[in-house]
Amino acid sequence: MIKAGSPPPPTGGRILTGLLGAPIAQSAAPAMHERAADALGLRCHYQLIEIAGAGRDELKTLLEGVRRLGFAGINVTFPYKEAVLDLVDELPADAARIGAINTIIVRDGRLIGHNTDTSGFARAVAPLIEASPPAPVALIGAGGAGKAIAFALAGLGIADLRIFDRQYAKAADLAARFEGHARAVHGIEDAVHGAAGLINASPVGMLPDRGTPVPSALLHAGLWVVDAVYSPLWTPLLTSAKTNGARVMTGRELAIYQAVDAFELFTGLTPSAIEMGIAFDAVMAKRCTGFDAA
Repeated sequence: MIKAGSPPPPTGGRILTGLLGAPIAQSAAPAMHERAADALGLRCHYQLIEIAGAGRDELKTLLEGVRRLGFAGINVTFPYKEAVLDLVDELPADAARIGAINTIIVRDGRLIGHNTDTSGFARAVAPLIEASPPAPVALIGAGGAGKAIAFALAGLGIADLRIFDRQYAKAADLAARFEGHARAVHGIEDAVHGAAGLINASPVGMLPDRGTPVPSALLHAGLWVVDAVYSPLWTPLLTSAKTNGARVMTGRELAIYQAVDAFELFTGLTPSAIEMGIAFDAVMAKRCTGFDAA
């Protein structure tokens, strides 16, 4: 299905897209985008662009290649969601407010930034929030993913958001954008105490890291816990939360829904979330022992 105002379908039925970040070797994005394209009768090549430690000049050069080499666009992940913000030609107002982008599309030779983490996370977490009484929510991480998630939560009506980041200034800067509906805290305990929900938007727990951002003693049955990390799917945080009786949500839905929105931006076509989910699950099943049983 093509939405009104969308770009024309890909020329020749072929799409070149990709992902910029590091580490990304474990990403399920290639499988998801390529399977979604197949289901629409298209051919997609999704290129992983893994560059660690890139500075501004290198990022600018990489994006110039995206502009000139026939890409429909690329996704951007850790650690570059904020670093590329001022390297694009255009930012819609919502992406500019967030201060981070995870999707860059190419239109008429111009690079346009978007944030599908926000729309994808809102769609993923809405059922948990709707099933919970009004209460504070704790957000761990105020980087690119944390910014997107904070705006998603505000859009879902969360009026008391507690933000923790190892760099307190980043948490304070993000909280200040929400006019009294969010506040930065100095410790994990301050964020979690009395909260209904907890979201990890930091890279802690993402392979090869095996740490957890929240001590097990703070996790309990009255809490719902979401981890934006999906590599591994069952992070140490989620495993501990489940053991302690909390309701949990893996990064699966966020990964799928943000990819659905990004694919639509790249192509003007609405992909199947079901097909993307099948591809995601296949990648996880190959990688993770006990995927279905966790």
